[in-house]
Amino acid sequence: MVDIGSKAETDRLAIATGSIQMQAETLDLIQQGGHKKGDVLGIARIAGIMAAKKTSELIPLCHPLQLTSVKVNFNCNVEALQIECSVQVKTSGATGVEMEALTAVQVALLTIYDMCKAVDRGMVMQAIQLEQKEGGKSGVWSRE
Repeated sequence: MVDIGSKAETDRLAIATGSIQMQAETLDLIQQGGHKKGDVLGIARIAGIMAAKKTSELIPLCHPLQLTSVKVNFNCNVEALQIECSVQVKTSGATGVEMEALTAVQVALLTIYDMCKAVDRGMVMQAIQLEQKEGGKSGVWSRE
């Protein structure tokens, strides 16, 4: 694990995104709240938050962090037949929260897949990526 003891504590932020593509019937089932397992997006939101909090247990050599905020949002894109996920993670510390944001997106999408696989095994998770990070000596980075 990298020694971050001498690094200055700063406010940190990371935003990551991704999506899951599915059949029209699956997207409609999720939007209408008709899934027999319950509120798919509500459960996926909780899974994403939990994943951000547990990232250091999943990714070797990742520092455990005291997160101050995790926001998981979904957008149902009917034209593209996909659900888009965006996660914003914040902390004040000596290392960034990019891994927490990326892990949260992936686990939220995996939860959607798990809950809907009985009706649509062909779903595809795609474009999981960091969009923005702030804080630390490298400052602000944004995807163009």
